[in-house]
Amino acid sequence: MSAAPHQHPVGIDELLERVRTGYRRVEAREAYDTARTGEALLVDIRYAALRERDGLIPGAVVIERNELEWRLDPQGSHRLPEATGHDLRIVLICNEGYASSLAAVSLHQLGLHRATDLIGGFQSWRSTGLPVTPSGARP
Repeated sequence: MSAAPHQHPVGIDELLERVRTGYRRVEAREAYDTARTGEALLVDIRYAALRERDGLIPGAVVIERNELEWRLDPQGSHRLPEATGHDLRIVLICNEGYASSLAAVSLHQLGLHRATDLIGGFQSWRSTGLPVTPSGARP
């Protein structure tokens, strides 16, 4: 299926810029604080090799990107217990903060209007000095 005649193809940089204007992204410290107080659910969407290499964020729910919408849709039959409603504040975390922006927009389309993502992703979390556990360690 091709684009309509009046539309021009959009590159990924322009697409990211467009989608990010629709919500407020968060810094690592804010994500940490809101998760610690129970105001937000941290969701790690990195693939297994990155989690194994770099470790895990304590308390974050791991949902690989290809399952995200099914697991967080409050109306879905495959939802996680944490997917309690459309007002749930979700902070998505990918490796560097790119894939998570596209994922946040997908969650917005499901009505999860408070979904956002972590600027700089896991790498920003780690460089800020926030807690990380080795992937083989038990929280």
